[in-house]
Amino acid sequence: MTQMTSLHEERLDFVFTTIRATGARTVLDLGCGSGSLLYRLLADDQFERVTGLEDSGVSLRQARSVLEKFLNEDPCRIQLVHGSYAERNPALTGFEAAAMVETIEHVRPEQLSKVELAVFAGFRPGCLFMTTPNREYNPLFDLAPGEFREEDHKFEWDRIKFQRWARGVADRNGYEVRFGGIGEFVPDVGHPSQTAFFTRKD
Repeated sequence: MTQMTSLHEERLDFVFTTIRATGARTVLDLGCGSGSLLYRLLADDQFERVTGLEDSGVSLRQARSVLEKFLNEDPCRIQLVHGSYAERNPALTGFEAAAMVETIEHVRPEQLSKVELAVFAGFRPGCLFMTTPNREYNPLFDLAPGEFREEDHKFEWDRIKFQRWARGVADRNGYEVRFGGIGEFVPDVGHPSQTAFFTRKD
């Protein structure tokens, strides 16, 4: 698990650096969990408005604890919202950047079309950086065939399936997408985390 823990930190740092490099000042973290990415964003003065959306009340309570000093700022730059990114919400439109960090794989496959409609057709951030496990790497974590990295995962994509899905989303919603990875690259297997960076064409 130490390998997974170090990958988790490397992933968060990579996502933060990628979003910072866009020059965005407003960021939406979809599936923000206990607030680890939000903390990194708020510790940087570049970010003027940061919103975290999370479906789990337990995770939101943890996020409020982690982000307490920022929640007490005046003016306050952080807003935490209880809800699902499979549901449209007009309050979550207008952000320059968004992140979905290791969260899409928690969605039931039959709900993916709802996520696409809410996030890419509804919220329409200027750009969105998504990470998800690369199933091809799982044997290097000593996982058995068909075993997921977390019990709550509903699926884990290989690179071809992820890229096919992401290209379809981009084409249907007026985005461009480019792919990459986080963590140690292994030939014929790829990176442990795969990434898609969506940029709105308009």
